[in-house]
Amino acid sequence: MRILLPTGTATEEMVRKAAVGFDAEVVVTGEIASFLTPHRLGELLKKEQYDMVIVSGMSTASFEQVERESGVPVYRGPRHAADLAMILPLIGKITLSRTIPADEYLTSQRAAEAMVRVEEREREDGCDCIIRSLKIGGGSRMKVLAEIMDAHRCGNLRQRVEDFFSSGADIVDLGFGFDATPADVIRVFSALDDIDRPLAADTQDPALIRAALVRADIILSLQEENIPIVGKEVARAGVAAVVVPGTSTLAKNVTLAKRAGIRCIIADPLLRPAGSGLVASLKNFKKSRYPHFFGAGNVAELLDADSIGANALLAGMAMELGAAVIFTSEHSDKTRGSVREMRRATEMMVLARDRPYPKDLGIDLLVLKEKRRRCEPPLEYDTVITAKEMPDDIEYDPKGNFRIGIEGDRIVAVIHGKAVQGKRWQDVLYTLLTRGDVSLLDHAGYLGRELYKAELAIRYGRSFEQDGEF
Repeated sequence: MRILLPTGTATEEMVRKAAVGFDAEVVVTGEIASFLTPHRLGELLKKEQYDMVIVSGMSTASFEQVERESGVPVYRGPRHAADLAMILPLIGKITLSRTIPADEYLTSQRAAEAMVRVEEREREDGCDCIIRSLKIGGGSRMKVLAEIMDAHRCGNLRQRVEDFFSSGADIVDLGFGFDATPADVIRVFSALDDIDRPLAADTQDPALIRAALVRADIILSLQEENIPIVGKEVARAGVAAVVVPGTSTLAKNVTLAKRAGIRCIIADPLLRPAGSGLVASLKNFKKSRYPHFFGAGNVAELLDADSIGANALLAGMAMELGAAVIFTSEHSDKTRGSVREMRRATEMMVLARDRPYPKDLGIDLLVLKEKRRRCEPPLEYDTVITAKEMPDDIEYDPKGNFRIGIEGDRIVAVIHGKAVQGKRWQDVLYTLLTRGDVSLLDHAGYLGRELYKAELAIRYGRSFEQDGEF
């Protein structure tokens, strides 16, 4: 298969190196590969016979007409020339995209294939028990349990429950504090009765447990004090129970729950936070006939570190210990997004079962770090001009000043009582410029910086402050 590889002088060396060993012709079309025009490509295809063309993934031009006229397919290569060496060996084994850069397309394809494997294994694997069609334990994927504290005092409870499920929670745990009453519990579960997903009641108060049995699928938690009071009622309701140690050992309390007739028992040895016995508490996760509950949220919430790495590591620990349910929460601002992170982590652990390490799985939890740094060609120039320090005194734009903020997933720029909203910073800036709301170049540069900061704040779930550091 003869391939045409149009490139620029800046990336010629890398492209030629990647093309060694392939029936490919490298043609330099200018300084920058992505500036290739349909007209120039059409001229090249008239001179030689090719089976396909791979253009720079950074190209924004449409080559549809060139394809129609020449009959030669034009595909997007990777955005970075350094990645071409990974793409060329796959030609003939995969189909590239005409619109999506090859590296991005292959990443999305690998992720989709990885998720198919996760779903296939979930269908095939056995389990210890089933809660509202959800497999628990056995060989099935660890299930993510997301907690909502003081559910009886949560004003937007239904929305939070639905958000957690859409973020990847398998079970939503509704916590009830000391001020909750049985009437509160009944009210909360009645309001969620039409949500056909597993819900748990988080309380050790027998009266509240009894009230929750009208709808709860799981009770958190049972121990030696409340099992004699409500254990048989939990069993008659067919509800699962997480059993914890108290003054009695976990093994003794599990035996009590079994004698009460509870069929689906999940044992929680209680994971301690880092600095308060985390490592020592791991020894309590001994293999048993009952699935284990792993309280990862107790560690992440009490650790001032980005939750995404902590959740990935905790999920790996839980997998090695054979946990069936992994608990996470988003009580603090620093743990926002933990439900989505933990769901992805449990999917990674499914794929890692037949590997020595959870890497190169097709899916990952890399957000800010790069798995592999790219080596871009050096910049070429003749002279250097040292940048001058911008003066403190600024000239205000006679057109007016903007207030910039974020609302949900939207960037908002307000001037003279009118707001321009958009999801991409460049769209908002373009609208402001075309409306004639900006007259100074430095003001336009300033707006570009602040609008991009706002987009980053949305992307990474951070707060935004105009003129503040990101």
